[in-house]
Amino acid sequence: MKTDLTEGRLWNKILYFAMPIVLMNILQQLFNTADIAVVGRLVGNDALAAVGSAGPIVTLFITIFSGVSVGANAVIARMVGSGNKEQIGKSVHTSVAIAVLSGVIVLVVGELITRPLLELVSTPEHVMDMAVLYLRIYFSGSIFIMLYNFEAAILRAGGDTKRPLYVLLVSGALNIVLNLFFVMSCGMSVEGVALATLVSNIVSAVMLFGILLQEKGDLRISVAEIRLHSGIARGVLMVGIPAAIQGMLFNIANIVLQSGINSLGETVVAGNTVGVNVEIFLYFIVAGFGQTCITFNGQNLGAGKLNRCVSATRWCLGLGFLFTVIASGIAFIFRSSLSGIFTPDEAVIQIAAFRIGILAAFEVLNMMIEVISGALRGWGHSLLPALLSLFFVCGVRMLWLFVIFPMDRSYEWLMSVYPVSWALAVISLAGAYFYVKRKLLAGMALRGAGA
Repeated sequence: MKTDLTEGRLWNKILYFAMPIVLMNILQQLFNTADIAVVGRLVGNDALAAVGSAGPIVTLFITIFSGVSVGANAVIARMVGSGNKEQIGKSVHTSVAIAVLSGVIVLVVGELITRPLLELVSTPEHVMDMAVLYLRIYFSGSIFIMLYNFEAAILRAGGDTKRPLYVLLVSGALNIVLNLFFVMSCGMSVEGVALATLVSNIVSAVMLFGILLQEKGDLRISVAEIRLHSGIARGVLMVGIPAAIQGMLFNIANIVLQSGINSLGETVVAGNTVGVNVEIFLYFIVAGFGQTCITFNGQNLGAGKLNRCVSATRWCLGLGFLFTVIASGIAFIFRSSLSGIFTPDEAVIQIAAFRIGILAAFEVLNMMIEVISGALRGWGHSLLPALLSLFFVCGVRMLWLFVIFPMDRSYEWLMSVYPVSWALAVISLAGAYFYVKRKLLAGMALRGAGA
C-alpha cells in the first residue's frame, strides 16, 4: 500500500493522504473524549472535573508521543524518496527501538510526576485522588501509545495512511464499548474509563505491529533486526525531539493557563473541559494537513525535488484552509448543541460555547502554524519552529496569564490570548520558512553549478 508522493498531481494525493490522518487523529482523541462524555453523563461533575483536570496533561503526553514519532516520519520519508532500501530498513527498525525505549521512559517519569503535575495546574483538592488514579492508569500504557505512533509514522512515510485508520476504527469502537461496560455494568468511576483507554491502546499497537510484521517490501519489520543504529537514531531524534518540544510548549502554556482557569471555579473548569473536547477536533483537522506536509516534503526532498516541496506546501495550506473554515464554521454554529453532548448543566454549556466560538473563529491561524512547521520538519529543520514557538506561543501565554489576566480576571479575557499568540507565531514561522527555502534553493544551485 506504499504510495509514491514524488510524481503525479498533488492536490488529489494530498487529500487522499490527509483525510485518513485527520480521521485517525480524531479517533485517537475520541479515547479521552469518550471518557469525558461517560463520566459527565453517568457519574457526575466531580468525576468530570477530575478527568478534565487531567485532560491538559494527557494532551501534553499525547503530543510528546506523536511529536517524537515525527522524526521517524521525516527520516524514513526522505529515505523512501531517495530509494535507499538498506537505509529504509535500518530506519524502520531503529524507529521501533526508539518507540519502546522512549515509552519506558515516559512510563516511569509519568508515574513519578502525576501528582505534582496535577498540583501545578491547581486541581481542586476534592477531585485530586480521582485525577491521580486516572493518570496513573493512563501512563501504564505509555509503551503501547508510543509504539502505535511510531508504527503509524512508518506507514505514513511510505505513503500509507489507511491501515492505521482501520486499526483505530477497531480500537476506538472497543474503547467506547468498554467505557460503558466498566461504568454502567461494573459500577466504576474514573478508573473504568481509564482502563478502557488502556486496553484500546494496547489493541491498536499490537494490531499495527502485526501488520508491519507481515508487510511486503522495505517497511517490513523483523523482530530480530530491531536495534538502534546510532546515525539514524540521531537523525530521528534531531527532528522528533524539537517537534515534541514544540508541541509540549503549546501544551505547557495551556497547562499554565489551566491554573488561571481553575482559579475561576468548578463550573468554569467543567465548561472549559467540555469546550476543549469539542475544539480539539478542529485541531486534528489542522494537524492532519501538517503531518501530510511533513511526508510530502520529506519524500520530495529525498528525491531532490524542492520545487515540488514548495508546491506541496502551498496545496496543504490551501486545502487546509478550506477544510478548517468548513469545520470551524460548523463548530461555531452548533457550539451550544455540541457542548450539550457532554453535560446537561446550562452554566457549563455557556462557558464551553464561548471557548469553542473564539477558537473556531481563529483556527485558520493554527492551521498555518502546523503546515509551515510540517514543511520545515520535512526539510530536516525541526529546531527552528520549536524555538519560535517558545517565544511566540509559550512566552506570550505566560506573559498574558501573569501580567494581562490580573487586569480582568474573567474567562473571556483569558481566552483572548489564543488568537494573539497564534498570529505572532504565524508571522515568525512564515519568515523562517522563506529563509530556509532560499538557503535550500541556493544549495541546489551550487550543487548544479559544481556538476
